[in-house]
Amino acid sequence: MDAIQMLSGAAMSAVLALLLVLLVLRERRPLLLATVFAAAFVMPVFWNSILGWTGAMGLFSHDLPFAFFPVSWQDTGSGMFALAGASVAVAVGPGRRDPAVRTGYTALLAASAALIVDVYLY
Repeated sequence: MDAIQMLSGAAMSAVLALLLVLLVLRERRPLLLATVFAAAFVMPVFWNSILGWTGAMGLFSHDLPFAFFPVSWQDTGSGMFALAGASVAVAVGPGRRDPAVRTGYTALLAASAALIVDVYLY
């Protein structure tokens, strides 16, 4: 995966995460929206960079032979990194006074966006 493909995929993940949080949670706080956007962008870039630096991209990029949801370990890692990053960033940042369940849903939407974009768009 080249840098342009990785960055464009991360940008699509960030935009989708932002839209999901806006539409599903009806969130309007600019700092929280920016945090979700940043986490959904940065964390998949980190994961894919790790795979590239270690030479493990080929090992993790084999899709399941299931046409409806052809997920790979690489896709799953992008989602998990986004979940971890968004959880921490929202919980210690703009969502620190929110109920834990709201923080969890926010992070889950960011992770879902990263996973969906990875599975279906690149």
